[in-house]
Amino acid sequence: MSETINTASQFPTFEKPTVQFNEKGWGPCELPDTFKDVPYQPFSKNDRLGKICDWTSTSNNDKKYQNKYASTFGTGNQYSYYHEEDETTFHLVDTARVQKPPHQRGRFRNMRNSRSGRGRNARGGINTHGMTTLSGKNVKARDPRRGMGKKFGNRGPPPKMRESSVAVRADWASIEEMDFPRLIKLSLPNIKEGVDIVTCGTLEYYDKTYDRINVKNEKPLQKIDRIVHTVTTTDDPVIRRLSKTIGNVFATDAILATIMCSTRSNYSWDIVIEKVGEKIFMDKRDHTEFDLLTVNETSVEPPTDDDSSCNSPRNLAIEATFINHNFSQQVLKTGDQEAKFKFQESNPFISEDEDIQVASVGYRYKKWELGSDIVLVARCEHDGVLQTPSGEPQFMSIKALNEWDSKLANGVEWRQKLDTQRGAVLANELRNNACKLAKWTVQAVLAGSDQLKLGYVSRINPRDHSRHVILGTQQFKPHEFATQINLSMDNAWGILRCIIDLVMKQKDGKYLIMKDPNKPIIRLYDIPDNTFDSDDSDDGEGDDGEGFQQVYNYANNGNKI
Repeated sequence: MSETINTASQFPTFEKPTVQFNEKGWGPCELPDTFKDVPYQPFSKNDRLGKICDWTSTSNNDKKYQNKYASTFGTGNQYSYYHEEDETTFHLVDTARVQKPPHQRGRFRNMRNSRSGRGRNARGGINTHGMTTLSGKNVKARDPRRGMGKKFGNRGPPPKMRESSVAVRADWASIEEMDFPRLIKLSLPNIKEGVDIVTCGTLEYYDKTYDRINVKNEKPLQKIDRIVHTVTTTDDPVIRRLSKTIGNVFATDAILATIMCSTRSNYSWDIVIEKVGEKIFMDKRDHTEFDLLTVNETSVEPPTDDDSSCNSPRNLAIEATFINHNFSQQVLKTGDQEAKFKFQESNPFISEDEDIQVASVGYRYKKWELGSDIVLVARCEHDGVLQTPSGEPQFMSIKALNEWDSKLANGVEWRQKLDTQRGAVLANELRNNACKLAKWTVQAVLAGSDQLKLGYVSRINPRDHSRHVILGTQQFKPHEFATQINLSMDNAWGILRCIIDLVMKQKDGKYLIMKDPNKPIIRLYDIPDNTFDSDDSDDGEGDDGEGFQQVYNYANNGNKI
């Protein structure tokens, strides 16, 4: 008997789904019936993922950054709960005392006992928290509760991601990475004082009346129209002349100070190095922020990156550089009738037929023996000169510290503390501007300055960054100040020698040293020879495609203030 087999029942049928064509965008045009009544809350992939629900942590909320986990689109009311029942008849029956969690028990017991005088720290008791000095004053010990907030999630704002000083290109080859812990351990002792080769320029004498300025007798900061030259190494005609006969490593004091104090820096910087035969030339890139003075670089809370604000890092750097240039010239005795100290040669960056007013600067071209046939030649600077009672001149490096907003900077009020507690003001500046002060000290030591004069300049109004007053001055001997700020010149020379040895081992070409913007690392790159050439950008744009904004008017490779 033959049996017919229905082949259609063995295989499932396939029904083609309807594909909707959305002319206005992407996705379905009509919402399916199963999702019509479901509420939708928009979200962004940039939203932070935090705790879903925590009913116990009521005392450890991050009050300073409450919107840390907030959505980009705001909070919606789709999932809001509305209780409409009457609660007027509700009464609390259990009146038992709620026991505190273990981490809150006895929290203020020591504070309560110390106030009432019945604790062990009171008079007549046993002092377990302090140490009695010979003068009879109690020195408070470290509070063991300090820093406990970090254990419960109050870690402050997320770290800021800074941008590098130059965009790293794909054709750059990374040669070496030097981390700060290794650089701090380097040392090159027994480096003798530099020997003068050539001295140039003219210096004006310091006005001692500025030593009598205080908070009650302040003096406005003047705007002085003078040219300040910031010429790089290879553009210096004197270094070009000396490189033919003396030395094999050439740089300026600003470049050397940046390398020597690199372990104290937080912001990114870069230095271009050219190796030609057995000679090394260290340069800075043109039209960059290398010569700008940083403000609160090493602070716990550095300035916020808001370019529209006058308190952004770049705007504060421009303001600090402007203050430093004007202060260094205002405290000098200016005028045609005033005496001036002239070096052997005139200023090498101006010609005799030019009728321009140049800032008071004295240049010393010095050489140092670093061992292993390495001879360093560098241009150093003096800002002024002081006449001693014996008639001998003392050369000075004049710098200015500036106060912008003590509340935003978490600092001390200069007008309240400068006359009575100047040490506290200086200690606060050493904490917030450790790198800048270390650079100034290294430059003064390299130049052989007899004094390092520091001025305290503050804004008249914290919201006005264009008007300033001088509140006081202070002077130090560079070597003693270096010891005071824990700056080791042996370590500084060791860092410089380490970088020189690395470059000496490479082939002839162009290299770049860059500080990582977010890590304590210095990287050495091998870059093409035509990188950063002025012929690459005729329209004045940077290497990363962004136009440079000139801070000052450049004339004859100088900055006009």
